[in-house]
Amino acid sequence: MGQKVRPTGFRLGIVEEWRSRWYATKAEFGDLLIEDSKIRAFIKKRYEFAAIHKVEIERTRDQVICHVHTARPGIIIGRKGQEVDRLKTELEDLTGRHMDLKIVEIGQPFRSAMLVAEDIAQQLVKRGSFRKVIKRSLDQSMEAGVDGVKIELSGRLGGAEMSRTEKASRGSIPLSTLRKRIDYGLAVARTTMGTIGVKVWIDLGDEEVNDGSHAQAGQASQRAKRARKR
Repeated sequence: MGQKVRPTGFRLGIVEEWRSRWYATKAEFGDLLIEDSKIRAFIKKRYEFAAIHKVEIERTRDQVICHVHTARPGIIIGRKGQEVDRLKTELEDLTGRHMDLKIVEIGQPFRSAMLVAEDIAQQLVKRGSFRKVIKRSLDQSMEAGVDGVKIELSGRLGGAEMSRTEKASRGSIPLSTLRKRIDYGLAVARTTMGTIGVKVWIDLGDEEVNDGSHAQAGQASQRAKRARKR
């Protein structure tokens, strides 16, 4: 029996922040959730080769703010900002709301599981050897200073008659340790031989866990002070 949990969802509120940050009534919640999905799908499809790591969405009463995290900001911004203005207009037509775009540059793309997975998928589409692609991606991620990386490919690898799964890893990937920030990425390579799924896990190291320990320590120090006064 499989017991698999998406690492980013497992750590929400502990070391991971929500990708959508807004509040809505019960009647509006479903429509806004679908709208967020449409915005992300539109941006990813329009800028498929812009190395987009994630799209964070914030909502106020008057506008929608999209934070686009990308390793190639020049593709989205365009010459003199013309491309980002065009994208803003298209999103406003799509949603019927006032949009505000903020482009966030990613300095080290090989520390992003999503970007590593998309890079592997693009190389597989170009008929690259899957074993060489896996080894190259593992080396590049470890050189970027991560604690560990794991890659899993599933499908007709190398044009084989029967699909199979290949796994490779370097370093440590403690999926059950909540203080570890585990980044997860999923991409699909649509090759001439069939569809190949690419999964990547990257261990970015320890993070401060929001478990209430600071509040407990503060309460303990206050009790000690009261005891001394007595």
